Amino acid sequence: MNLDEFISQVKDQEQFNISVDFDGVIHDHKGVGDGTVSGAIIAGAKEALQQLSEHYRIIVFTAKAKPDRPLVNGKSGTELVWEWLEKHDIAKYVNSITSEKPRAVCYIDDKAIRFDNWNQTLADFNQLKVVKDKVSA
Repeated sequence: MNLDEFISQVKDQEQFNISVDFDGVIHDHKGVGDGTVSGAIIAGAKEALQQLSEHYRIIVFTAKAKPDRPLVNGKSGTELVWEWLEKHDIAKYVNSITSEKPRAVCYIDDKAIRFDNWNQTLADFNQLKVVKDKVSA
């Protein structure tokens, strides 16, 4: 692949991919601790994915898809997520599943902090109450 082909590919992906987190955005987290995927679909997820898929490629990202993750009941995390998507009749809206951050128009994630500047980002982070001591800019 030459540089022009690469740039074209990146541009295409950044215009037509939407990356959606699995746990906490599509799936309600049940089974997260034991590696299974047994939770319920989050209200509105099916309709939203259907609508988004009419104009964009949907890429689901999840740590469950990491290649070093142990098998659960003989299946990879990616296989378990595809099965869950099929069970809830939403696999047809999803183009792929990955553990990596793909190039995309946007990222839909329940644990994200929107970045505008570092002062606001640190203030937002401190609101999460996940650190012992506050971080300052």
